[in-house]
Amino acid sequence: MAKKSLKRGVFITFEGPEGCGKSTQSKLLCEYLKKLGYDCVLSREPGGTRAGEEIRRILLHSGDMKISDLAELFLFEASRAQIVKEVITPAIKKRKIVICDRYTDATLSYQGYGGKVAIGTVRTLNDIASGGLAPDLTILLDIDVAAGLRRAGAKGTDRMEKKDVDYHKRVRDGYLRLAAADPGRVRVIRVRGTIGRTQGLVRQEARRVIR
Repeated sequence: MAKKSLKRGVFITFEGPEGCGKSTQSKLLCEYLKKLGYDCVLSREPGGTRAGEEIRRILLHSGDMKISDLAELFLFEASRAQIVKEVITPAIKKRKIVICDRYTDATLSYQGYGGKVAIGTVRTLNDIASGGLAPDLTILLDIDVAAGLRRAGAKGTDRMEKKDVDYHKRVRDGYLRLAAADPGRVRVIRVRGTIGRTQGLVRQEARRVIR
């Protein structure tokens, strides 16, 4: 397959409540785009860099360590600042497609709506850490909270997944508010049926922005 060139880089993010399948769907999309001949980079937040993966370990796999919502926010933003500088911006400058599993909307939904940190504070820190870099497309995979937590629990529960149900309901509500406020960028796909069905809808949205 001959390599396909783009006039500019494309930045796609995946979001959603726990158990929505975004990691699987983002990986499948990247594999699909590579088969079409596009140069595609897949990463994740928190993580995606050596420093980011260390931060990820603290945030998700630190056992019963107590981390406040505000401290969580700063850790997520530190990971973001590193991945934007080290991975995302360089790839976009090289006219690649960058797919990231979670980005700034996750911080607004989890630490903002879920953790009740002031939304204005989260937006300010998001802007600083990201350097103002916004996605061309955000795919929000929406799933009922109870169903999502059951799916997530079947794969092993991390520190964020262990938070109470009310927290996760606020997170989902936050995501849907963000989607309603920016429907051009944030495209909601309701998770139902097979992985293949969902991936088909994901590909439709991706083709729209790549073209």
